[in-house]
Amino acid sequence: MIEFEYARATDVADAVRLARGGRARYLGGGTNLVDLMRQGVEAPTRLVDVSGLPGGIDEAPDGRLLIGAAVRNTALATHRTVRQRYPVLTRAIVAGASGQVRNMATVGGNLLQRTRCPYFSDPDGSPCNRRSPGQGCAAIGGHTRDLAILGASPSCAATHPSDMAVALVALDAVVHVTGAAGERRVPLADLHRLPGDRPDVETVLEPGELVTAVELPPGGSAVRSTYRKVRDRAGFAFALVSVAAAIELDGGTVVGARLALGGVAPKPWRAARAEAVLAGGPATTAAFRAAADAELADARPLAGNAFKVELARRTIVAVLEQLTGGPA
Repeated sequence: MIEFEYARATDVADAVRLARGGRARYLGGGTNLVDLMRQGVEAPTRLVDVSGLPGGIDEAPDGRLLIGAAVRNTALATHRTVRQRYPVLTRAIVAGASGQVRNMATVGGNLLQRTRCPYFSDPDGSPCNRRSPGQGCAAIGGHTRDLAILGASPSCAATHPSDMAVALVALDAVVHVTGAAGERRVPLADLHRLPGDRPDVETVLEPGELVTAVELPPGGSAVRSTYRKVRDRAGFAFALVSVAAAIELDGGTVVGARLALGGVAPKPWRAARAEAVLAGGPATTAAFRAAADAELADARPLAGNAFKVELARRTIVAVLEQLTGGPA
């Protein structure tokens, strides 16, 4: 039995105040945190319930969309503006979980969910540097099929599980954060850290900082966008590889492209190299293959997941072909 305090925040300032000191955790939908508490991975001394904080979806006069962190995944996926202007986001959320989970999970919680590496969630049987620094990693040298091929370290090769975050990274989303030192904005691509030798430090958030909203830029260039998730089964499963893509064309020329990958790295992976290869070039399958090759040049697969390199390459090409009317 884990003993902890429970407090329900009345507003953002109250939440930040309640989270000071001890091992406090913010509670949104609880779809990940509560499971980890039951497994003994998380042992907070206080839960600060932020599920009742305002959670609207508001459009600014300049076209930006501000999404409250307490918005439920279902509400975001079905929002009319999101479906019309950011279809990649709707598709990513729908691919992310069962309907029941989407009805409970919140935007803030989704971004901060922790890895589903089975060794991480086995505190009684497996060493894990992400759970306990310096303990070692049972995954490396163990079952590696689901682990990372990009951005991993000798300390950790766990993947980030969020589908929503991959789409938001491709959309250049910005996270609004409030903590004891005030408010700040963090590009979502910079929110999550690569593991290095401290995989237990997963984000750039300071202790007690609360994600309050996610901001999307005007979505005109994201209308031609999509999300494809490759997984072991069509139902509730995490991505082996996923691709979020938005592309702008002028005739047969790529004006600009935004790509992000999921299931292949410890964080949502912005495919900047591929974007650079695509920009200004022809919208052809050969160019898409060159872009995928550039992005995956530094892939370092483990013994059990070398297939992910080719799977990622083929998925990138297929998604870009789909968006440009090619053979996919």
